[in-house]
Parts: sequence; structure tokens; C-alpha cells
Amino acid sequence: MPTPRESILSALADLLRTVPHVHVLRGEVLPERVPASGLLILRDGEPGEPEVTLSPLRYHYQHRAEIEAVVQGAARDAAFDTLTASIGAAIATDRTLGGLCDWVEAEAPRPIDLPVEGAASLKAAVIPIILHYSTADPLT
Repeated sequence: MPTPRESILSALADLLRTVPHVHVLRGEVLPERVPASGLLILRDGEPGEPEVTLSPLRYHYQHRAEIEAVVQGAARDAAFDTLTASIGAAIATDRTLGGLCDWVEAEAPRPIDLPVEGAASLKAAVIPIILHYSTADPLT
């Protein structure tokens, strides 16, 4: 049985797969070719230091996962804008990931243009995703 942390990250990956026309990976390296519709790579990130409450013992996390969003092509600015708006819309549809998480929120991306030799430039950004959840044990 997966831990709450793994269940939350899997549910987030599944939620990202609802973004139309985009390829979603989890924990993979950037492939040599970026699909024309864009690419999202979910990184598990860091759970950080939890706040602890006693009786009952609970560990309250603000886990910082990351989404690497990448688009390529001549219209990459518009494609990137559409992609990030679609991510926000997907997260807004289920901010508790089906009750697995207390709250999910995204932070603003900081896009950069990356030149590619012999091909159209990439526009990419890391989008921090904050996952608020609690567990009874820091290892689960």
C-alpha cells in the first residue's frame, strides 16, 4: 500500500494528465524531443520540516513539489501561456486531490528561453506546487 506522500504525488500526476494535449512525465529526464503540444515533468520535491502536534501525534507538511513546463516552436510564448493557465485550471478543479491533501497551490513560474542548436528555442519554467498534508509518521 502506498504511503500518503506517494498517493498525493501520484494523484497530482494524474491531475496533470487531465491538461489537454500535453505529455506528462514523473521524475524523468528531459527527452531529446519536446512534443509540439508541450511537456510537463513532475518532480517529487522536498517535504521540508513538518510542524508537529501531539495527542494525537501528527506531522503537518508543506511539501514543495515542482513541475517543469516546457514548450518549443515559433509560437512558444502563447503556447507557454496556454499551458500554465491550463495547469492552474486543472489544480483549481480539485485542490484536495480527492481528499488526499488538505490544499494544493501553485506559485508563479519564472520562464526562461533556452536556445537549441539547429532547432526552435525552448521556453521552460519550474512551477512550484505546495502540497499541504498531514501524516501520523514522517516515513509514511
